[in-house]
Amino acid sequence: MSMIKLPLIPLLFFALALVPITTQAAEAQAAMHPSNADSVKAGNGLILSAPPRGALAEETANYQPIADFLTRVTGKKVTYEHSDNWLSYTTNMTKGKYDFVFDGPHFNGWRMEKLNHTPLVKLPGDFIFVLVTRADNKSFTELKQLAGRRICAHAPPNLGTLHLQSQFDNPARQPIIVEVKGWENSYKSVIEGKCVATVLPLKINEKLDKGKNLTRVLYKSKALPDQAISAGVRISPEMQVKVRDALLSVEGKAATNQLRTAYAGKDFVSATREEYAGLGVYLKDTYTFY
Repeated sequence: MSMIKLPLIPLLFFALALVPITTQAAEAQAAMHPSNADSVKAGNGLILSAPPRGALAEETANYQPIADFLTRVTGKKVTYEHSDNWLSYTTNMTKGKYDFVFDGPHFNGWRMEKLNHTPLVKLPGDFIFVLVTRADNKSFTELKQLAGRRICAHAPPNLGTLHLQSQFDNPARQPIIVEVKGWENSYKSVIEGKCVATVLPLKINEKLDKGKNLTRVLYKSKALPDQAISAGVRISPEMQVKVRDALLSVEGKAATNQLRTAYAGKDFVSATREEYAGLGVYLKDTYTFY
């Protein structure tokens, strides 16, 4: 019986189709989402955004000067898009709609991994969270004892809350999160006995508790890099360097002054990919991210 001979060229293409995509090509495919592909081809303007933290007027005052400055630096129109709820923000952000984003280290780490964003500049210093209870509450001596207890905290994907939940690896032994809004309200919730504990940035707790000594620290997180502005794949590596340098310049400091004032007023410093690598893991159980 004679063997059936198949044409060589079709077989070659079939074999090539089975070869794994290179890392570089895979990153490019992941970064170029269908939602922004048309805009890239058309050469449309760029979008700056941030998580929903304040009213439209307040947030526009923070970000519009930066959008105007980035327009001058890049030569493309940069529009500030306000987010008024977490669902729309995370949906648009994870689809790659935003070109410049200012938000927390876990979001920057996720965008690096999934969208090939690059952190450009960050707020200086460390991001450290503490879990505190009332100073006169001697019932708890360690974090694990809070499983099944009421802890007042911001709703996920707030980094403090996500970090707290990551410390409880048993799904059946988790704290009960009671949602609050605002760090001062988190602090008050514990002092007033609404919850047995709350999670706060270390510096915020020190500020609110200064001279009162009403709280006691049960747990302190490892140091994380602070919030950063990242740039997406529609901004070339050369332009990213130009934007970073511009944001650190005298003119850049003026453009970012309103935003930085809202976060302690310190100057931005350069950010690196290495310090945000892997931080997206905090979002592993959060809807729309993984």
